[in-house]
Amino acid sequence: MKRIFIGVYLLLHIAASALFAQIAPPRAFREIFPGLSSAVLESAFSNDGYFKSYGRAAFSEIIGSSKSTIDSHIVNDVLNREPGILVESILVIPSETGKYSLLNVYNALGKTRGLKGRTYHSFTRKEDVPLFDDVTRIESQRRNVSVDDPPPALSVPSSEAVYMRLKDVNFGNSFYRGDMALEQRGLRYSLSNFRSITYMLVPVIKEEKFIAQLYFEPISEGILIYALAGADVSNFVSSRIDMASAIGKRLAVIIDWIVDGVTGGQ
Repeated sequence: MKRIFIGVYLLLHIAASALFAQIAPPRAFREIFPGLSSAVLESAFSNDGYFKSYGRAAFSEIIGSSKSTIDSHIVNDVLNREPGILVESILVIPSETGKYSLLNVYNALGKTRGLKGRTYHSFTRKEDVPLFDDVTRIESQRRNVSVDDPPPALSVPSSEAVYMRLKDVNFGNSFYRGDMALEQRGLRYSLSNFRSITYMLVPVIKEEKFIAQLYFEPISEGILIYALAGADVSNFVSSRIDMASAIGKRLAVIIDWIVDGVTGGQ
């Protein structure tokens, strides 16, 4: 009986959150992040966005924690895994109020194959290099069978799970689960690896030891994208690979893919 009550409560909570997100007037950026420095504010509204990497960090050090009105468990879900490396990002897709919605975000996240061929700048090669040679949605965590991306949706579901296989230029085939859910006034997208990520057959990040939380909210200035990614990496690996840079580049490419999906590449 108790389990049934909890299940009903969660369903009602999700439904109430979805309704609130639809009828509540959009917040301003400074309502969500009060007291930010002008440098961080300027970066958040730039084309590249604000990025910062940390080693092990306390909750209070993260901008999206007590310094913001974003739901605290978005940050805590990353910190609870005790990552040794963290990358935080804040970006606003500028637009007039109402031009872009959570439906635009949801449909952008559905275009999985749009990640294929997106580039990052390699300082080693001194050129732009495709980060993912191939990207496909797969059937499930147990069935590595490619499935088509869905057609554009007409509404945002309260929750959904997707599975992806990404052929990474450095780490080969990597497998991720993406969990989407309506959250507070926005949409949360949680990405984690359900298989170990390897480099030349050496495990770099073990199963479930990478997580990225992305939160999207329509605000009065456009669409807010807040992201926090964390990974638990051994000292042996981190002494040989700049994992903060590696995670930051991948997070930047993912955010760029979403921005293009929302705006139509404008």
